[in-house]
Amino acid sequence: MFEKLEKLQIVTLAIILAVGIVAAAKVITGTFSKDTITVTGSAYQIVKSDSARLEFNITTKQKDRVSAYNQAQKQLPVVMKYLEEKGIAKENIELNSSNGYYNYKRTANGNITNEIENYTLSQPVIINTKDVDKVKELSIDLDSLISQGIEINVMPPMYFYSEISGLKVKLLEDATIDAKERAAAMLKATHNKVGKIQSVRMGVFQITPVDSTNVSDYGINDTTTVDKKVTSVANVVFRVK
Repeated sequence: MFEKLEKLQIVTLAIILAVGIVAAAKVITGTFSKDTITVTGSAYQIVKSDSARLEFNITTKQKDRVSAYNQAQKQLPVVMKYLEEKGIAKENIELNSSNGYYNYKRTANGNITNEIENYTLSQPVIINTKDVDKVKELSIDLDSLISQGIEINVMPPMYFYSEISGLKVKLLEDATIDAKERAAAMLKATHNKVGKIQSVRMGVFQITPVDSTNVSDYGINDTTTVDKKVTSVANVVFRVK
C-alpha cells in the first residue's frame, strides 16, 4: 500500500513539473514576442532670427505730472529724429501710453512723508522690425542720447524666428530617424533588427543660444540671441525582430 502511494506521489509530482515547464515556456515565448527597445533620438538646427523687438523708455522727472509730461513731449521729436537717422522707419515705431508715479520726500532718518517731492514719467517706445542686426546695434547705441540730456532706459532686445512651427515638425521627424539609427546600432551586436514603431513620445523643444548646453523639462525659448539652436527630442519604442 505504501509502495502504491509512493508511486502515485511520484506521478503527481511529474505531472506538476510538466505543467510548470509548459507554462514557463509559454511565458518566455510570450515575453520574447513582445520584446521592445526604447531609444531617445535627437536633432537640431541653427537658425537666424528674422524679426526683432526693442523697447525703451524716455524718462523725465519734474515737480509735477504736467511738467514731466511736457518735458517728455519735447524730447520725443529728438528721439524720433535719432531713430530715423539710424534707418528705423516710422511704421516700425510704436508709442505706448505714458505712465508714472509720485516721489515723496523722506525724513532725515529715511522715513517716507506725505509731501510730494517730484513726479517720474516714462514714455514707452517700441520698435518692431525685420532688421535684427540694426536692433542689436541700437540696443547699445541708444544710451548716446543721454549726452543730449535725454534719460533713456533700454530693455534687452528680443529676437524671434517666424518659421519655428514648420521647423519643429521637420526636427521631430529627424529625431525619430535618429532614434531608429541608434536602435539599429544597439541591436546589431545581438543579431536582432529594428521592427515597427510601437509608440512615440515627443520631448519638449529647446530653443537656446548656439553655444548653450542648457535644457529644461518645460522647454527653453530663448529670445536674447540672434542666432539660435533649435533642438528636438523623440522617445521611441520599437519592436525587436
